[in-house]
Amino acid sequence: MARQLDEQIAGRFPVGQRLRVLDVGMGQGTQALRLARAGHQVTGLEQDATMLAVAREALAAEPEGIRGRVRLIEGDGRETGVHFLPGSFDVVLCHGVLMYVEEPDALLAGLARMLAPGGLLSLLVRNADALAMRPGLSGDWGTTLTAFDTTAYTNRLGLEVRADRLATLTAALAGIGAPLHAWYGVRVFTDTAADGAAVPPDVETLLACEERAGRTDPYRRVAALLHLCGVRG
Repeated sequence: MARQLDEQIAGRFPVGQRLRVLDVGMGQGTQALRLARAGHQVTGLEQDATMLAVAREALAAEPEGIRGRVRLIEGDGRETGVHFLPGSFDVVLCHGVLMYVEEPDALLAGLARMLAPGGLLSLLVRNADALAMRPGLSGDWGTTLTAFDTTAYTNRLGLEVRADRLATLTAALAGIGAPLHAWYGVRVFTDTAADGAAVPPDVETLLACEERAGRTDPYRRVAALLHLCGVRG
């Protein structure tokens, strides 16, 4: 997904421009720190105190120049208007968050308001159109049969969450003034890999396969996750 995001940033902004980035629900700060290392000014918003502590610890281990480009804030992604002025950011990330929000429309609208004209909105969501793939490939036929007709699923943390359909999000992005510009599949072949599995020796070839499949039909349509990029009009 990082390669996909970099591709969209490179195609949208001049080389060398220091972007204002907002990472909503940043978790442990992986993408926030990566973009700060690339020279961008990054604000991370996270409501989970444990995740925020992990992100702060990781940031503290970075060189001073990178630490000075990152601001971490404890807060709910649905309240971006409380913390920031409209149009304050060139790029807004919201990765792995929508599945925990029962009614995401207000959150999406708030994210779009944070974007400057021409700004990029990057969403990573669970693909509701492919919920049957993981249990089906694992031979869990009861769960597979149920998955065809629902957007609800149990994630690897054991939490009951929800997935999103590409068509629904395409309409939602158009409605908030940040229509879909590009979309990718993520974890086409690797979604059934066990947590903590060792990195294979041919990992670069694996990543090349995932990257190719993530931008190619019909493979991307059955990916575990969807990466959608909208652009603020």
